[in-house]
Amino acid sequence: MDDRRRARGSLEHEVVAVLAAASGPMRPAQVRDALGDDLAYTTVMTVLARLHQKGSVTRIRSGRAYAYQPAGDDAEVTARRMRRLLDAGENRARVLSRFVEALSPADEAVIAELVHRPRPEDRQ
Repeated sequence: MDDRRRARGSLEHEVVAVLAAASGPMRPAQVRDALGDDLAYTTVMTVLARLHQKGSVTRIRSGRAYAYQPAGDDAEVTARRMRRLLDAGENRARVLSRFVEALSPADEAVIAELVHRPRPEDRQ
C-alpha cells in the first residue's frame, strides 16, 4: 500500500477546509492549488462534485465552469445529511427509534426540549 494514500474521506475534509478558509467561492483549479498537492484537476473536480451531491458545498456559475463554497456550518451540513439518510430509509419510525435508543440521556433531553419548543410558523 502506498504510504502517501489518504484516509477515506480525508480529501473531502481538506477540500471543505480550503473552501471554508477562502474569502469567497473557488474554482476547482484554485482549490487544487490551495491544497498544494500533486492532485489531478479531475480528482479535485470529482471530490467537489461529490461534495455538492452530498449537500456539503454549493456551486455558482463562474464563466463556463462552477465556483464552490461551503454549504453552511457543520451543524447545517450534518443536519442535511441526517435528513437525506432518513429520507432514504424505508421505515422512518424504526430508523428514528434506533437513533433515539442510541442517544445519551443528555442528548435525549436536548431532543425532547427541541420537539416541544414552538416552531417559528406556530409563533405568528
